[in-house]
Amino acid sequence: MIDEISIRDLGVIERAALPLGPGFTALTGETGAGKTMVVTALGLLLGQRADSAVVRAGSGQLWVEGRWRVPVDGEVAARVRDAGGDLDDTGDASVGELVLSRSVAAEGRSRAVVGGRGAPVSVLAELAERLVVVHGQSDQVRLRSTAAQREALDRFAGAPLEQALEDYRRAFRRWSANREELARLVEERDRRAREADELRAALGEIEAVAPEPGEDEELAEQAERLTNLESLRVAASVAREALSAEESEGPDVRGLFETARRELERAGAHDPALRELAASVAALGFQVEDSAAQLSTYLAALDADGAHDLEVIQERRAELAALARRYGPTLDEVMERAATGGRRLAELESDEDRIHQLAALVDEDAAEVERLAASVTEHRARAADAFAAQVTNELAALAMPDSEIVVDLQRREEYGPTGRDAVSILLRPHAGAEPRPLGRGASGGELSRVMLALEVVLAASDPVPTFVFDEIDAGVGGASAIEVGRRLARLAESAQVIVVTHLAQVAAFATNHLTVVKSGDGSVTASSVRQLSGDDRIAEMARLLSGLPDSESGLAHARELLELARRKPADAA
Repeated sequence: MIDEISIRDLGVIERAALPLGPGFTALTGETGAGKTMVVTALGLLLGQRADSAVVRAGSGQLWVEGRWRVPVDGEVAARVRDAGGDLDDTGDASVGELVLSRSVAAEGRSRAVVGGRGAPVSVLAELAERLVVVHGQSDQVRLRSTAAQREALDRFAGAPLEQALEDYRRAFRRWSANREELARLVEERDRRAREADELRAALGEIEAVAPEPGEDEELAEQAERLTNLESLRVAASVAREALSAEESEGPDVRGLFETARRELERAGAHDPALRELAASVAALGFQVEDSAAQLSTYLAALDADGAHDLEVIQERRAELAALARRYGPTLDEVMERAATGGRRLAELESDEDRIHQLAALVDEDAAEVERLAASVTEHRARAADAFAAQVTNELAALAMPDSEIVVDLQRREEYGPTGRDAVSILLRPHAGAEPRPLGRGASGGELSRVMLALEVVLAASDPVPTFVFDEIDAGVGGASAIEVGRRLARLAESAQVIVVTHLAQVAAFATNHLTVVKSGDGSVTASSVRQLSGDDRIAEMARLLSGLPDSESGLAHARELLELARRKPADAA
């Protein structure tokens, strides 16, 4: 329930505070005084789009604040705490005060505060779903849509339908997802088949060559050696002969080292220093012999290689180069292609199995969706008759005694997220007439009463804390307006009701009457809000009736209306 709304610099309203509280609050005022701005302020608190054009001329920003009383352990309190805010203490352990505020700068910047903490505007919108239902002239247009009519019937049907719908939606989402995947796989089957054929050919070619890691570099080294075989043999032979002559009688390094060693050892008998040098020379001689032996082994290996080996190596290198050109550009990338290609081929080959599996799942899901949709339809059909009867009864009390509401359920060709039902709320204006869609069978005033009748019926099965009606009585007058007032008062017995109205017949039934007062200096209009009682309220009622707050006949009629509202109980038919 909203305790109070404070407004500053919104439209023509410079500063105003609206004491609301429980029951039925009527908000009246002269044309242009800013009654609609009150609804605009509430919309801002409920997360609606901010328009900087409504910032009061000459002001840098507008500001609105609302104070709600909400259960401390309810969904609203939990969402506020999730957003980092909290409720204020009211002295009642079960109820806390929630403060919401919103500011909009003249340049368009908007800021929201939830429970004392800054929060995204989207949090206000989430809270709005649990706090307030707002009805205006635009909602009469919305009421003509089949979606809004289905939502109204579903709200009336309550928990049994809600559970059936949840079960259906779960199956429908699964069915839709599987159908989409199946359609995609079937549509891409040819492309995937071509990709699989190409992969098989590539993997077959790579497997036939069977490259090894680093093989291309190793073969390049071998080819380089075999290509220069003769020059390598000459160099190694000359070096070996220089170190240890085997095919000539000339001096070699080994012989020279041996001569040096003998001379040093003979003279070393006279000087220890020469003995050490003799040992060092002997070690170098051993190294020379070892190097000569290695060169002999190298020459023997060269003699074993030949032109045939070079031809084989060059052929192998050509095979590897061809693979690299097609699938590389490097041999490592070719081998990576083989590894990833194998995995991708396994995926592609498993797609056919997936298609068969999905087709079976889709068939199973289709049967489940059909069964659950039938359950949803059954719940709606059962609720439709009771809903139509109750709304029809309400219309009779709203001065439409010959009208009848008919709820028509039609089966659509396709299943949707809400089932297979197209719900139409039709109005039979009088006995014997054909039921017609609300958009063609009802005037604006009749639509207002139908909307009110719907909310009165829905409030019994799906209560809402607060209803706001912005001139729901447009197009209504006389006895019909009195019945609208009665029904609003009846609705206020179970919920807070706030009504912006221009009809005294409606305002008479309010338990809290506020008026937007306009004053001006010729250039700027400033409006404020007053709470009316006693003679002030009678004068405002007279103004609504005749345009003259001091008309004797108007005042008398106003007193009569107020007495009528007090004398007749709110739930009188």
